Amino acid sequence: MPFNILVGVCLFYVGLLFVVAWAAERRAARGRARWLRSPMVYTLSLSIYCTAWTFYGAVGYAARSGLEFATIYLGPSLVMVGWWWLLRKLVRVGRAQRVTSIADLISSRYGKSNILGVIVTLIAVVAATPYIALQLQSVTLSFAVFASGAPQGWALPGQGATALWVAGGLAIFTILFGTRNLDANERHHGVVMAIALEAVVKLIALLAVGIFVVWGVAGGWSEVFARIDASPIADWPLKPARWIGLTMVSAAAVVTLPRMFQVMVVENSDERHLATASWAFPLYLLLMSLFVVPIAVVGLSVLPAGANPDLFVLTLPLAFDQGKLAMLAFLGGFSSATSMVIVAAIALATMVSNHIIVPLWLALREGGARAPGDVRGLVLMSRRVSIAGILALGYTYYSLSGGSAALAAIGLIAFVGVAQILPAMLGALFWRGATGRGAAMGLVTGFLVWLYTLYLPSFGEEGLLSHAVLTEGPWGLSWLRPQALFGAEALDPLLHAVFWSLSLNTFAFLAGSLLTFPTPLERLQGLAFVNVFDHATGQGGWSRGGAEAEDLLAMSQGILGAEEAQEFFRAEAASQGRAGFLPDTTPDFIERLERRLAGSVGSATAHAMISQFAVGSAVSAQDLMAVASEAQQIMEYSAQLEAKSEELARTARQLRDANEKLTELSVQKDAFLSQISHELRTPMTSIRAFSEILMDEELPAEMRRKYAGIIQDEAIRLTGLLNDLLDLSVLENRKVQLNIRVANLHDLIDRALQAAGSTRPERSFLIHRDIAAEHVPVFTDTDRLVQVFINLISNARKYCDAERPELTIKVRRKGSRIEVDFIDNGSGIAKKSQSLIFEKFARLTDTSRAGGAGLGLAICREIMANLGGSVTYLPGQGGAAFRVTLPVRKGAPQAA
Repeated sequence: MPFNILVGVCLFYVGLLFVVAWAAERRAARGRARWLRSPMVYTLSLSIYCTAWTFYGAVGYAARSGLEFATIYLGPSLVMVGWWWLLRKLVRVGRAQRVTSIADLISSRYGKSNILGVIVTLIAVVAATPYIALQLQSVTLSFAVFASGAPQGWALPGQGATALWVAGGLAIFTILFGTRNLDANERHHGVVMAIALEAVVKLIALLAVGIFVVWGVAGGWSEVFARIDASPIADWPLKPARWIGLTMVSAAAVVTLPRMFQVMVVENSDERHLATASWAFPLYLLLMSLFVVPIAVVGLSVLPAGANPDLFVLTLPLAFDQGKLAMLAFLGGFSSATSMVIVAAIALATMVSNHIIVPLWLALREGGARAPGDVRGLVLMSRRVSIAGILALGYTYYSLSGGSAALAAIGLIAFVGVAQILPAMLGALFWRGATGRGAAMGLVTGFLVWLYTLYLPSFGEEGLLSHAVLTEGPWGLSWLRPQALFGAEALDPLLHAVFWSLSLNTFAFLAGSLLTFPTPLERLQGLAFVNVFDHATGQGGWSRGGAEAEDLLAMSQGILGAEEAQEFFRAEAASQGRAGFLPDTTPDFIERLERRLAGSVGSATAHAMISQFAVGSAVSAQDLMAVASEAQQIMEYSAQLEAKSEELARTARQLRDANEKLTELSVQKDAFLSQISHELRTPMTSIRAFSEILMDEELPAEMRRKYAGIIQDEAIRLTGLLNDLLDLSVLENRKVQLNIRVANLHDLIDRALQAAGSTRPERSFLIHRDIAAEHVPVFTDTDRLVQVFINLISNARKYCDAERPELTIKVRRKGSRIEVDFIDNGSGIAKKSQSLIFEKFARLTDTSRAGGAGLGLAICREIMANLGGSVTYLPGQGGAAFRVTLPVRKGAPQAA
């Protein structure tokens, strides 16, 4: 087949994946993602276990080693059917703790230790490198089969260049659809849907090739069985130790591979999907393996001697001039490779970003988490760079290893590597006595043994380990030979590495945990993990609060984004009975905030960032007393008392706040009555005094005109004050007549800025606007809305105390609502005054700058209520910030 056609088909297929991913993301953004969260889509996403190894390599494995290939399917099937309770516990813990990766799971369980997160990340990256190289190798080999007769103008200069182009293309796709959301618990709907499509493609492709081979080439199952009896596969000797070892390794890999953890735990939207996956995924694996032996046997009998059995899925259709079937098989293998690389890169990039890059940035940045800055942008950029770096590592391994090893051998190297995480994971879920130091000792020991006995020897005698080291051991110590450690020469290299790495790993983990005592936070997290089904949420690690809510809000906005952070704080305040204010920074609130942030930057980083604001991060012995007693009756009684205590505390807090507010309003009212009396008396006194002067018939004409002008100004001032009071009364009684018409929001803001420019015109005031976002049509009373805008802009011009005052106006549309934010760069409004600024009698203490009776914001509030919207104060923005929310069309429902 011409190479240019092959390239065109690949580009079309990748384009189709882009369209599917984009459509899924768009539906999810519109809240129509119900079918995207179906159990079948979830089960199909688990098919990323079936990489190019299982699509191409399983046939080659069967041709070389008989039925031993079945172990790579048997292990996951046993886990899904027999270890369903383990998977359910993993998913429950993942949702409760908002873990973002397998490294985050281990880190969170063992005292939220970032050191453990770094260790697991390094193991995962090193182990995934040969696996990514395997995918690049499989795609490159399949390209080579089709491109053997390619025109010189289209042909790539070599397989290395093909692998480079494939790695680059996969990096672009992964970055575009894998780093759109910062919160890992905001599911990657686009990527998951693309993977589900690829799962169907590779299954159909392999079944189609199998059907063609059995009935189109061999002539039916009877002929296939006859060929099996005559092939070397029939004489394959069963080795129980190797069979059990490979089954165990593949079973461990299905729960420890970062990509499997990503789709199984992180992307899981409903725990009940596991019930479907427990039978549907083994069925999928059965269908994938159904024709492996027939394809291997027929390929060995009809293809020339020396043909690569890893490519029988492609070369058999081509040998019988079935170009279209071969193209379908190529797309199946291409799907197997790309789906694995995409999800693995997302999972690994999340781990690298959360456990290495962001903690380093926080440690090196002056001020740490307290310093202002866009953490969200840093995390997204670090993940994108990490994706490119991970694929570059895979390409480097492919180049160094020469790409000559059998696909199955490369895959098994990666399986054994990630299996080193299993002891620490099982201890995290089932053993409360497991400690972080024990987990670190086990992980490091297992990783080093795997590296020495299996990973480094995979580069060959000309690689990183010399021939002398491989055959004689380092420094001539034969008992330290990488593939005969401690004199164990009877085991084959793979089983040898499995035995020693996992044995020493488990021993170090148990010994380290028994010899060390868990920290208080480890004890609490241990209870939350081991007894996850007994607790709705994990036990908190904060004995006291102590943080300022505005500081936490400012930090959260840098990670979650302003809109999401403000919504979280607003909901928390409402749950505390403090709607319209910032929540109290109680230990429970800080615990919930930490879990929310953990979904974006990992549990260890979130804990470290909050620790810079809150006190009481070290758990006291009193807190651990709750852990010591596990009797269900005591726990239920304690929960009831806690619920009643919280209810009483909430009621008391509401009464206290109401009393304080009434006291403040009483003071404000007295001040208002005094002020309004003064405001009314002053112009009346002036009018009376100058009227008496005007009665003097001998008063010169010039003086008469001057005094008449003063009388007119004072009368206008008096009329304006009375109009404000009347206007407020009409608005409060909802008797105002609205003149609804269509207008461009941009024009209304222009009018307000021009009108408010007369307020303190001597000040140089810099205005920041997003002109494009402001061009939104609105149906409202334009004069009333402009009145609100003028008041807010004028207040900024009056009260902003920055040396170089600036005002930022932001406009965004959310469904049927429009939000307009006015944010200055001053010191903002004092916390104690934020609850009073919209009251009728509220004024700033600096009355000389106020210039009014304190009715402006109260009128604004009533105007927006009449227009179907609202005006609120936004804390934590660095200066005074107000948000005006209005419906696109009068009568649209108010957002909750």
